[in-house]
Amino acid sequence: MSFDARLDTVPQSPGVYLMKDASGCVIYVGKAKRLKNRLTSYFGGGKITNAKVAAMVSNVADYEYTVVSSEIEALLLENNFIKRYQPKYNILLRDDKGYPYICITLNEEYPRVMKAFRIDEKARKAGARYYGPYMNSDLARVLHSIEDIFPLKRCRKVFPRDIGKERPCLNYHIGKCMAPCSGDVSAQDYREMVERIVMFFEGKYDGIEEALKQGMNEASENMDYERAAVMRDRLVALKNIRSEKNVFLKVDRDADAVGLYSDAGETCIRKLELRRGTVTGSSTFFVAGSDEDKDDILEQFLISYYEQAPSIPGTILVPFIPENKDALEEALSDYAGRKVVLHLAERGELKDLEKLAVQNAREMMVRRILRGGSANADPQAPIRVIERYLGLKENSVKRIESYDISNLGNDDICAGMVVFTDGKPDKKSYRLFKLKTVETQDDFASMREVLSRRFGHNEQDGFALPDLILIDGGKGQLAAARQAVSDIPCCKDIPMAGMVKNDRHKTSALLSEEGVLTKLEDKDLPDEKVAVLRFLTAVQDEVHRFSVTYQRRLSSKRNIHYKLENIPGIGPSKRRKLLSFFGTIKKISEAQEEELAGVSGISEADAKAIREYFAREED
Repeated sequence: MSFDARLDTVPQSPGVYLMKDASGCVIYVGKAKRLKNRLTSYFGGGKITNAKVAAMVSNVADYEYTVVSSEIEALLLENNFIKRYQPKYNILLRDDKGYPYICITLNEEYPRVMKAFRIDEKARKAGARYYGPYMNSDLARVLHSIEDIFPLKRCRKVFPRDIGKERPCLNYHIGKCMAPCSGDVSAQDYREMVERIVMFFEGKYDGIEEALKQGMNEASENMDYERAAVMRDRLVALKNIRSEKNVFLKVDRDADAVGLYSDAGETCIRKLELRRGTVTGSSTFFVAGSDEDKDDILEQFLISYYEQAPSIPGTILVPFIPENKDALEEALSDYAGRKVVLHLAERGELKDLEKLAVQNAREMMVRRILRGGSANADPQAPIRVIERYLGLKENSVKRIESYDISNLGNDDICAGMVVFTDGKPDKKSYRLFKLKTVETQDDFASMREVLSRRFGHNEQDGFALPDLILIDGGKGQLAAARQAVSDIPCCKDIPMAGMVKNDRHKTSALLSEEGVLTKLEDKDLPDEKVAVLRFLTAVQDEVHRFSVTYQRRLSSKRNIHYKLENIPGIGPSKRRKLLSFFGTIKKISEAQEEELAGVSGISEADAKAIREYFAREED
């Protein structure tokens, strides 16, 4: 459809535009500093090189726009429209429904602390606080910690309705509950206790610790030693939690660190919360989009998340400076009621914190890929699709194997084999191979040895035959793998397929032995292809991780023995005794002569030679 005539009337002003399809449904919301320039780039007849944008424009039947007075207004209005219309082509920030929040219902007379799988906007606006989302294991640990420190009710009684109906339970008598059910605890007193839990989530431990110390001292002065012991136990529990936290900064400082990691057509956003120098919490979100969309992803996260965040620090660490930095800082400052800055740390402790956020994002993405997407995803669904793509009989694939060769130069060449059964990692079936016949980097020869040794085992050895072999690579690697097993009778009827990577070393396609390539990196993949992409990425990442970990272990072991071999008079027997006694090369290097001479078989002369060797290394 041509929009030339209408483009002439569009102003060179900041604003927000809505793209609509033939049915009138909003499919994209965008903002621009100059509306005319932006809309002309879509509809002015120029070539659109971005595949995602081209796909969107091809579906546009109409558009409308709203002029605003500033970039900040455009940013906020765009966010509101995206939330209202949930457009198909926008990056939509969604937390993973498998990850729950902790909700503190400060909007109620007797606040509760409970698990919640979504944020209730009505309750939040009335005062409820939400923290998270958390992994289920993390959430259980947090709730357990709260119960150790705070006398919170754990029963299902509803207050004030159930006050006075029953006598206090055992938790009250062992100091684990205030027993508001008794009627002896006012709503205000109970609320003050819950507000300390809010302080706990915000990292304000000093105030909680001071209150516990004061309560313990007052109980002791009143000779209420039972209550003093309860307060002491809570204080110990709090100190234990604080000791587990990793302190990054030498100064009291509040900051959030936002890390991004993209794989399998998705991006994970991981936010770490630093309060007074201590990491006190984290949140995880997943959005559809790759590295190419990272600027939009970061911007949408900052605007959407912090609009409803319970607290906003003055500094937000980001992995890169977004295009609309000034407008974003203005919006975030409006949300917080004070100045907020986006900071790209280049060195020091803040840089370490940002790197940790990115590392966490990667770990969460790997975990998500391994489970096949969201928590309730069917792990076998992508297997059924792969069967169809490869022309295999339905429900014929149960066990899938994949192999990876790992080496550094010509040393420690090894391989890993991973097994996925019914779409899930079957770690008890994983195997490692230290290559015996290959002494140089030769992937074909290495794969031939691995496959020969692997299929030299039978089911009695714990090696059931696979229903599908996935090879890391394209046509050449797939043909080489088939040739490598051509003389192994049991492999004749086992189908193989290649997992093809793009130039960024990310999974991009599935290749059949017949040469049929199924591409998996388009912007608008159907759900079944997304599931296959996640699964193949999981297989490739897992087999690479497994083989590389083994290779590093072999290399480390070789380096340890190499070091000890250089010490005069220390032969294989003495090396074994030293390693058995001290455990690591580092501990041997730090040991004094007397300690070394105390090892059976190590003379004083040996001990002196060892010390002199490591002293020279230190110099």
